[in-house]
Amino acid sequence: MRKTILITAYAMHPYKGSEDGIGWNYVIQAARFNNIIAVTRCNNKPAIEQFWAENPQVSSTRQHIQMLYFDWPQWMIFWKKGPLLAMLYFWVWQFSLPFWLMRQSLSIDIAHNLNFHSNWTPSFLWLLGKPLIWGPVGHHPKIPRQFILKDYGWKAFLQDRILWIIKNYFWTFDPFLSISKRLASQVLCINSESLRQLDKGRGNFRIMPAIASEPILHPIKKDHTGFHVLSIGRFVPLKGFDMTIRAFARFFKNLKPEEQALSTLTLVGAGPFENQLRSLINAEGISANTHIIPWMPRAELPALYRKASAFLFPSHEGAGMVVIEAMSYGVPVICWNNCGPGESTPPLSTLRVNYGAYEQGVKDFAQRLQVLQQRPALFKRESELALDHFEKQYSWPARGEQLAAIYQTLSPSLNWHGARVTN
Repeated sequence: MRKTILITAYAMHPYKGSEDGIGWNYVIQAARFNNIIAVTRCNNKPAIEQFWAENPQVSSTRQHIQMLYFDWPQWMIFWKKGPLLAMLYFWVWQFSLPFWLMRQSLSIDIAHNLNFHSNWTPSFLWLLGKPLIWGPVGHHPKIPRQFILKDYGWKAFLQDRILWIIKNYFWTFDPFLSISKRLASQVLCINSESLRQLDKGRGNFRIMPAIASEPILHPIKKDHTGFHVLSIGRFVPLKGFDMTIRAFARFFKNLKPEEQALSTLTLVGAGPFENQLRSLINAEGISANTHIIPWMPRAELPALYRKASAFLFPSHEGAGMVVIEAMSYGVPVICWNNCGPGESTPPLSTLRVNYGAYEQGVKDFAQRLQVLQQRPALFKRESELALDHFEKQYSWPARGEQLAAIYQTLSPSLNWHGARVTN
């Protein structure tokens, strides 16, 4: 029997990736099993209506989704500029949303506060008096000191640590965050670090990654010429592109000349440290074999994934959508053994690198590239592990089934006090 689920998704866009794409796909997957009332910002409405118009074949899904749009008036949000003020607006959007919803006279069984995926900004949907799911939520850990000071300097280090202090302030002192944790029927955490930070033994916490991707037909490329390393992301300290470049350079310099001619590094992205990374590429002497591609339409990314021999991603973040996309094509992922990309990759993979000294990290990442390049059997095994792990844990259909199972465990006849709901 279908339940009616209210899903609030601040970011939801059918033609984008990251937070926006995740918000959209969660709603689509939830509608496979339940009736959905989805609330998002007004600026997402044109793209959503365009998608419905361009994809009439999804009418069976659309009939189970009611879209609502909520924002403050434009004259009240003139100040919403830059990341910090945008986060402040997200907070006040969340705070005012339940009061707006109360005036809509909606009949719902479960409320689900979906995104942004920040575990240090609270949900206020408990005000609706229905079983509440909060998440998936999480955070980026601190960037280890040795991996930010070397190339990005004290300014980047202080920015990272100030943000960490702000997060800890909310975790410790925000009363609304404590209420969110206490009154939520389920808190979905994106990784073990988020679980450790939030769970205080109440038993209503579980790990469920936010990220997923669509299954790909015939993803594993069994034969390819040369060795092609791919990395995608913003050019910021969190992503660790300095390590990507240095590790590839060390790997590259140990190749035979004929192997060097067939080996490439492709970086897809843009960001404030692009010029610095270009200078590093030149200093390492690999500019002839390294390509930087600005952000491209998502429709053009499959060609890069299909060509890639390895996805090198020494990011310090708490998740990593591109890791999931790479695995969906059977591309082996080389990353840190951390709570983000490290927990997303197959448990049996041998390609994770433990944190340590900077130079040891360069050596270890280069060594992982070397074994993939020199041992075809290992490459094949790692490709199969990546694809199998993706299909079981990170495909959107699999995520939809996980979500449906969670909804099924919650009784719509109980509110967050455990009392009967009569309306």
